[in-house]
Formats: sequence, structure tokens, C-alpha cells
Amino acid sequence: MHTILKSNSKEVVIGIDKPFIMIGEKINPTGLKKLGQALVDKDMEYVKYLAKRQVDWGADVLDINVGHPQIDEAAIIPMVVEAVKSVVDVPLCIDSNDPKILEAGLNAAPGKPLVNSVNGEEKQLATVLPIVKARGAAVIGLTIGDDGIPATPELRLAAAAKIIERAAKIGIPIEDIVIDPLVMTVGHDSNAATITIKTIELLVKEFGVNINLGASNVSFGLPDRHSVNAAMLSLAMKAGTTCSITDPIKLGSSIRATDLLLGKDANSMRYLKYFRATEKLRAAEAAAK
Repeated sequence: MHTILKSNSKEVVIGIDKPFIMIGEKINPTGLKKLGQALVDKDMEYVKYLAKRQVDWGADVLDINVGHPQIDEAAIIPMVVEAVKSVVDVPLCIDSNDPKILEAGLNAAPGKPLVNSVNGEEKQLATVLPIVKARGAAVIGLTIGDDGIPATPELRLAAAAKIIERAAKIGIPIEDIVIDPLVMTVGHDSNAATITIKTIELLVKEFGVNINLGASNVSFGLPDRHSVNAAMLSLAMKAGTTCSITDPIKLGSSIRATDLLLGKDANSMRYLKYFRATEKLRAAEAAAK
């Protein structure tokens, strides 16, 4: 099953038989004070820098989130989208659970964007899915129900089934739904990662859908988070995960290496090309400091 995203001139195909898709996570002011201040000041130069740097480091799609308490997000997100479009031409992922912000971002986004996200709560299904349908976008479905994040893989599968069923009723095809099985921190629950992996396996078996994972939650509160995140992504990719909202600068090499080991890189060409390109980027960035 293929989920197709488009910019003005580029097409990105997400699928189990395709190389893993990296969705750059850095255009998000959460934890990035400099971006938050840039949004308050309506200074788009830092936004452009983040967009270009992520694509240079291998991001196939860019997530755009403008969640900040001091701005009118619905007014700012089109400005951010336009700024990103002016320096890179990759599909965009509009990241908000507020319908007004989603619509404003989607109206500015070119081609066929991705929406991050909808979940299985009734209010979300009723408000977000019609926006996705009207725009002809794809959507990430979080395996959350009316009672929160389910504790078992089977209940998360049921939450995904509800999203898929409700989407189908309004004409959103299953190939335009990317399910996120969610991962919680192993520092709190040592079974958190295995629950997620089992959920991925069930989703692949039952629906064959594309699967997104935000791996960084798994390492919260632990030392050397990068190693834990990289290991989690590799395990998830083996289980059937096909894309991730992540930091391509930190995890791009691990992702390319996992694709290589899973037989998705003939003659190691993508891995070698990525290594050479990022080696030059590291040198250039070090020289610029």
C-alpha cells in the first residue's frame, strides 16, 4: 500500500517496499525557544534556515507546527508555509489539532500535504476528517480512543480500525491514512516499546497500512537518548514502520543504515550517497562556527 504526498513538483511515496521516509520535526517551537521568538517577531529567516537544513540532511517531508501561546497561530501558519515553500520543494505536514489552524495551513500548502493528526475521539473524528477530505490530504491517525491511550496492542488496533472506518465513510481511502501506534517511555514502563512493536505487527497484518512513529518519546528521562531512539526506530522499521516525524540530522544515518540492512538499498547506493553528502555538510557547518 502506498501513501502519496506531493509538493509543487515532487512526489514522495510512503510504502513498505520503499525506502523509509523522514519527516523533519524541527519547525516546531516546543523546546526551541529561538523559533518561538522568531514566530512572535514574524521573522521567517530562521524558519527558512530550519527548513533548508533539514532537507539538506535528508528530510523527505517537513512537519510544520506553530503552537505558541503568544501568537495567532491561524494567521502565522500560512506565513510559515510560504517561507518554507520559498526555500525547499518537499511535501508538507501540517501539524495541529485545531481545525482553524489546520485549514489555514492546508490552504497555503501546495500539492497533497499530510495532516498531523487525528485520533479516535469522537470530537476529533467529526472535526478533522472532513477537513482532510475537503483538502484531498493524507492524515496521520493516532491510536487514541475516547478513554485515552490504550494499554494493549489489541485496543490500539481497535482505535486504528475506528479511524479507518470513519474515514472510509466520508470517502478518505485507506491508503491516505498513516497510523501512529504511539510509543511511551520505557523509563516508566519497561514493556512500552514491545507494546508498540506488537501494535505495528498487528496493524500490518490486519490493514497493511503505512505506519508513522515518533520514536523520541521512548527515551524520555533516560541518559544517551539518541542511542535508545535509534534502536527503537530500527526495531520499528523491521516490524513495518514506513515513516517517522524525527530529526534527520540526528537519526538520518541510523535510518539509512537500517534501510540498507533490510534490503531496501541496492548496492548500498543510497547509504553511500547519504554518507558522502552529510560528511560534507558536517564539515561545512563546523567551518561556519
